[in-house]
Amino acid sequence: MFDRTARRYDLVNDVISLGQVRLWRKAVAAAVDAGPGELVLDLGAGTGTSTDAFTTLGARAIASDFSLGMLRTGVRRHGGNALSGPGVPFVAGDAMRLPFADDAFDAVTISVALRNVHDTEAALREMLRVTRPGGRLVVLEFSHVTFAPFDLVYREYLMKLLPKVAQVFGSNDDSYEYLAESIRDWPDQPTLARIVQRAGWERVAWRNLTMGIVAMHRGFKPA
Repeated sequence: MFDRTARRYDLVNDVISLGQVRLWRKAVAAAVDAGPGELVLDLGAGTGTSTDAFTTLGARAIASDFSLGMLRTGVRRHGGNALSGPGVPFVAGDAMRLPFADDAFDAVTISVALRNVHDTEAALREMLRVTRPGGRLVVLEFSHVTFAPFDLVYREYLMKLLPKVAQVFGSNDDSYEYLAESIRDWPDQPTLARIVQRAGWERVAWRNLTMGIVAMHRGFKPA
């Protein structure tokens, strides 16, 4: 499904989020706060658009995704090859069986992709495994709107208009119907925080962005 939407994925994201996705990426990069010499895993990176933000302060970053179509599109846009796009390697990987060594990364992040993993807690445990002791996790995911009057409008947009807008700017498959349904069924902010804690992360906290349309959860691996 994601292979089929890869070519225009970033454009559609900009359109259906009314440009908010750019602000969300900046917020994630600030929360990850990766500096020189640090290594960041951007999981569910898609075409690698989000990954670039982690290299601006001198950190190194790896873009990893389950969709080969997304990765191929990202490699072409970065003008490199699968192993060495300029500054950003692209690595195919299953979030529940990451192809990386224990304690390999200073930070692991996943943006609007955790919903797509079959076993959320198993993926969070894998992220814990590949993060060094004391390292950090940042999860950006669609969540539950906190402003009740806006919630009804948002749900109407999500279930009825979002797939139609996506078809105009993207493809005519069912990808964005799935997107709307997966957002609607996703746990709320406190529930996801408990799942992150069960997976072994400490000092878990979250911050709402855009009235809770998305929430950013952060945790740390025990030192």
